[in-house]
Amino acid sequence: MHRKLFLSFAACVYLTQHPLVTFAADQTVPGAGNQAAITLSRHSPLVQTATTSLLRNALQISDSTLRSATVDAISNPQTCVTHRANLSAPDRTTILNQLQSAGLVDLADDSTFPGGLLAGVFPPLVNDGTACPQLPQRFFSAPGSVFGGHHSYPGGLAIHEAFNEISDRHLATGYRSVYGTVGENGLPVVGDSSEGEDNEGSPAFFINRDVIIAAPLWHDWAKTIVFQWNSDGSEFQELNFGGNGVNDNFGASGNSKTGGHHILGLAEAMRRGLSPELVITQASAHSAPTLGNEYKVVNWLRAAAILARIDPVAQGYLAKDAQGNFRLPPLRQLGSLDLTAATPTQTNLLVEYTLHNLSDADFTYTGPAVTTVQLLLQSLASAFGYNSQDTARYNTQFRNPVLSYLSAERLLILYSNGGLDRLKTELTKLRKRGII
Repeated sequence: MHRKLFLSFAACVYLTQHPLVTFAADQTVPGAGNQAAITLSRHSPLVQTATTSLLRNALQISDSTLRSATVDAISNPQTCVTHRANLSAPDRTTILNQLQSAGLVDLADDSTFPGGLLAGVFPPLVNDGTACPQLPQRFFSAPGSVFGGHHSYPGGLAIHEAFNEISDRHLATGYRSVYGTVGENGLPVVGDSSEGEDNEGSPAFFINRDVIIAAPLWHDWAKTIVFQWNSDGSEFQELNFGGNGVNDNFGASGNSKTGGHHILGLAEAMRRGLSPELVITQASAHSAPTLGNEYKVVNWLRAAAILARIDPVAQGYLAKDAQGNFRLPPLRQLGSLDLTAATPTQTNLLVEYTLHNLSDADFTYTGPAVTTVQLLLQSLASAFGYNSQDTARYNTQFRNPVLSYLSAERLLILYSNGGLDRLKTELTKLRKRGII
C-alpha cells in the first residue's frame, strides 16, 4: 500500500474508533495548542536528544551554504520562512490559480478542507505577510504526521528525522561497502561496512555525504507549519496536493497528490537557493523517480517552484524533453548520453534519490505503532486517573506526554515483549516524575 494511503487509512481507523477527537475549525490562524506542545517537548529527554543529534549532523555538512541554511532552519526560532516572504492575499490567489492551471491541486478539496485550498496551501505563520514570516512552533515541538499517524506527538518530527538520518547514512555506507570498494587487483569487492560513512570510495565512486545528511532534515521540515496543535491536543489537518489525482502522469492516468508538507519544504529549499542535487533528493522521499513514478517527483517540484516563485528549468531543478514534458535534469555526468531521448521511460537517476526514499520507509512500523499504542493507553488510562472521553485533558495530560517522553515505537516493542504490565512499568516512571 502506498505510504500516504496507508497513513490516511490508519488515521481514519483511529478517528472511527475515537469520535471525540476534534480538530480546529479555523486553520487560518496559528494553532492554539502550539505553545503547550513546545513546553512539553522541551522537557522530553527523548525529543531533545533527537534534536541535538540532528543539529550535530547538520554541523557536519561541508558545503557552507547548505550547512548554514540547514542549521538555521532546524535550530533558529526566528528563522524566516522565505517562500512566504512579503506574500499578499492577491499573491496567494495568483499562486493558487497557477497551481490550478497546472493541474497541481484538486478543486474538490476547496469545499472539504478546513478553510479551503488557500488555508491548505498557505498554513498560518507568525508575522505572516511580512518580510520575515516565522514558524508557528519550534522544530522540536512538531509531530511526525497527522493525528493518529506515525510519530503523531509533540517532538515526533525530531524523533522521526533522527531515525531517517541514521537510516540514510547507513544505507549510503552499505552502498559504498558493497558497490564501491575496490580490491588490491583493482576490481570490485565487498568491503567492510564497519569502515563507516567517511569512506566515500575512490574518486570514480561518489555518494554525496552532504546530501545524505541534509535531505532527511529538509524533507519534513515544513511539518512545523502544516501540523500545528489545537488546544485539545489534536492537530491541524493536512492538504494533499501536487496533482489533481486524475491525470497527473504527463496527462495520462495517475495520482501525484501528496502531503502538503512535502511540497512546502521543497519550496523553502528552492527559495533558499539550495542545489538541484539536494532538492531533487529531498523530493524523492515520498517516491523514488523509478518504476514509472518520475511524474510524481516532477509534479512535486513543479508545485514547489510555483510556491517559491521561481523558474524550475532556469534554476536547474527540472528540464524539458523533446516532447516538451518536464523531466528530471541530467545532473553530474548523467547527460553524457541523452537517456530520455534514447528511451523515454528512462529517468535521470542519482543514487542519493533512492537512498533517501528508502530512509523514509519506517512508516510500515511506526504508523501501526501509534494506532496500537493509542488503544493500549486507553485500556490503562483509568489506572492513572484519566478518561479518554475527556478529550482535551486526556490528550494534553496523558496521551501526548506519554508518547513524547516514551514514543509509541518503544512502547509497542515493550508491549510485544512484556504485555500490559511492561507498559504499566513505563507509565509509572512518568507518574513518579510528575509528568502524567
